[in-house]
Amino acid sequence: MKKYTFTEKKDTRSGFGAGLSELGKTNPNVVALCADLTGSLKMDAFAKDYPERFFQIGIAEANMIGIAAGMTIGGKIPFTGTFANFSTGRVYDQIRQSVAYSGKNVKICASHAGLTLGEDGATHQILEDLGLMKMLPGMVVINPCDYNQTKAATLAIAEYEGPVYLRFGRPAVPNFTDANYKFEIGKALMLNEGKDVTIFATGHLVWKAIEAGEQLAAQGVNAEIINIHTIKPLDREAVLASVNKTRCVVTAEEHQMNGGLGDSIAQLLARELPTPLEMVAVNDSFGESGTPDQLMTKYGLDTVNIVDAVKKVLARKL
Repeated sequence: MKKYTFTEKKDTRSGFGAGLSELGKTNPNVVALCADLTGSLKMDAFAKDYPERFFQIGIAEANMIGIAAGMTIGGKIPFTGTFANFSTGRVYDQIRQSVAYSGKNVKICASHAGLTLGEDGATHQILEDLGLMKMLPGMVVINPCDYNQTKAATLAIAEYEGPVYLRFGRPAVPNFTDANYKFEIGKALMLNEGKDVTIFATGHLVWKAIEAGEQLAAQGVNAEIINIHTIKPLDREAVLASVNKTRCVVTAEEHQMNGGLGDSIAQLLARELPTPLEMVAVNDSFGESGTPDQLMTKYGLDTVNIVDAVKKVLARKL
């Protein structure tokens, strides 16, 4: 098992803020819109340094999406910012009609996704957003794993022509991606080559997959671990190449089991390479109030759950 280490924990939303600030310096067409959550989205630096390119829309998320869509007609590259629940569920009609249907170059940037929003509870903890967004034709869906990868993804989506959903979170998580890493949309990252089982992980579950891989290695199981940061377009070639080798799969994500990464991989394998598969995800449930760690444990999104899923799928493989 390849050894991964980190020197600090950082929140992925700060990676977005750092990337947005860098874009402010390098790309004059980038503009930012926020729905009254500038501090929470770490958009403060951009707002301070480029006030003529920052628009505080207030608690009017639907209007924010409409304004952003209109800005693209003049050649601007709008980055919208609010919580993931409000970025998707509250404004799905506006995204569908004004952004996706007409292929507008809007970057929908969503913080505080999943259970790790924590104490704010179920009304704010959206676990359906990846599914909602990946179902929209032409929408790119990205879910990076740490600060450095989120910053790199923020820079990369400014260069992509078309609508993008970028998902990140509030809690500080291990920051292990190389600071000079160049993000490629739709290209999965091999973290550890193995032969016994493939673990496909995304977002906050990537580090837990690495921890699981270390525990499995100590038990004689050689896990291949792949970071699927782009949910759509899915890296079909990487998925099939790995599964052709290992012949069993575990997926891990901070999202509903229905509609997320595991769902996408299951669809691909059902069509092209039927394979035993287990999913580590929230099983048809809303969240609740609690600390991020408490919630991840209660809803089965911990390292131990990935290890258990691997053992289960290995038994099915045999």
